Parts: sequence; C-alpha cells; structure tokens
Amino acid sequence: MQNNSSPPGILNCMILCLLGVIWGASFMSIGVALRDAGPLSIAAIRVAIAAVILFIAMRIMGQRLPTLVDRKLWFCVVGMGLFTNAIPFTLLGLSIQYVPTAFAGIAMAAIPLLVLPLAHLFVPNESLTPIKAIGFSLGFLGVLVLIGITDIFSADSVLIARLGCVAAALCYAVGSVITRIAPPSHPIVFSTGGLVVASIVMIPIALALEELPTEISASSLLALLYLGLGPTALATILLVRVIQTAGPSFMSLVNYQVPVWSVIFGVAFLNEAFPGNFLTALALILVGLALSQAGQKRFGRYPSA
Repeated sequence: MQNNSSPPGILNCMILCLLGVIWGASFMSIGVALRDAGPLSIAAIRVAIAAVILFIAMRIMGQRLPTLVDRKLWFCVVGMGLFTNAIPFTLLGLSIQYVPTAFAGIAMAAIPLLVLPLAHLFVPNESLTPIKAIGFSLGFLGVLVLIGITDIFSADSVLIARLGCVAAALCYAVGSVITRIAPPSHPIVFSTGGLVVASIVMIPIALALEELPTEISASSLLALLYLGLGPTALATILLVRVIQTAGPSFMSLVNYQVPVWSVIFGVAFLNEAFPGNFLTALALILVGLALSQAGQKRFGRYPSA
C-alpha cells in the first residue's frame, strides 16, 4: 500500500472527520438493525452489499482480483476477510444485543493497542519499546475498567457480551497485522477480496442458522443499507483515497474519533445510559493509544465496525 508523506490538505481533513462519523454511527446502526434481523444475517447482508459495490468500484478503477496463483496474497486476503469482516461483524452483532452500542464503540479504541504485542511478534521492525509498553499497559487497564474489573470472574450474559466486543477488537488487530505483512497490492483490490471472502463465508452460515426476517421496519432496513453502503463500502473507498494522498500515519488519527462518535450516537438516538466508567475507560485507552503511537509507523487500515 502506498504511503505518501505530503501534507494532508483540507479535503483529507474533511474526509477523516467524515470517516469518524461514518464508523462511529455503525454501532448505532447495528443496534437498530437487530430489532428485526439476527446478528448473522446483519453481518452477511452488509458484507454482501459492500462486496458488490467495491467490486464495481475496483473494475471502474481498472483493477482485478489477484490470480489464484498468488497464494500468499490470497492467504492474507482470506485472513483479512475473516478477521476484519466476518468474525468481528458477527461478534459485534451478538454482543450489542446485551450491551450498549456506545460500549462497543469504546472497545474499538483498543484496536491499535492490541496491535502492539501482535506486531512485536509478527512484524519486522515493530518492537515493543518501553514507551509503547507503558501505553499498552494504560490502555489495557482502560479495557479492564470498561469490562468491569469487579465482574471479571462472573459469567453472566452482559459480561460475555463485553468480552465479545473486546474479542471483536482483537480480531480487527489481527486483521491489521495481516494487512501489514501482506504482499503488495492495490488497497481496493485487497479490501474487495476480503469482502468477497467474508460474503462466501457468512451468507451460507446465516441461511443455515437464522431465518430471514419476514417483516422488517423501515428503520431496520435503512440501518442494514447504511451498514453495507457506509462503514463497509464507502468508507473503504474514502480510506483508500486518504492513505494514497496523505499516508497511513494521518489515517491513524481516526482512531481517536470513532469511540467518541459511537457514544454520541448511542446516547443521543438510542437513549442509552452513559455510566461514569465509560469516561474513565475511554480516557485511559486514548492516553495509552497516544503514548503507544507516538513516533511510530502506524498501520494503514482502520478496521471498521
């Protein structure tokens, strides 16, 4: 993937803010769609819609999916499709049935922190320095506060759902590392391939394990369309543009916006409660994120919810 170090410019700044809003609203949209559709169906529908749109965009750009001969690239494409799309989308859908959407959004702020130990193990020249270790420790403490330290050994459905959100963030971190070590390819080709893989996996699973909704409200239908068109398709196209013109380091700034917008949408439109520990957890995670990313080379793709 290309890395351009030129100044981002006003347009890229506006796109970055728009991406924060698009991804931040995705958690609210999952909550709305769950009123009439199951979590597996939601995951399958959004990846299928996005796969079709990105495939068309890819062909318009004169790009093609890699040939089957390129096994290493396809191995990474499959890994990215599973860990950045199929698995976390399913986990978030299952979890948001029991926890506020704002909770899920804040949990996603831990993605860059969870990348650190994985990158240390699997990515050359990405060692865990002392300052990164301090940032990771602070962020991990924030994750524990978010989950609920006093409830960590209980086994109720809410705790399991909270752990599911963190597991989704871990999946996104794995997907980021896979993207980092993948052979060179055009970003939209890599993303389209991942969504095609996710569709092939999720559609049969959803059809086998869930009944298709026979009645769906206008709000749920709009939420499903938004999930496919917005954070899964349009955001990827915008992301490609920002990475190519402003670089992955600038793109990483979106990590600070998404959890804030997820809280705003959840509280404003779904009337979700806003417990005080959310603020403490978010502060610890964001401070840890700032320390851990200070002066380092960021990964070029923010896995969206």
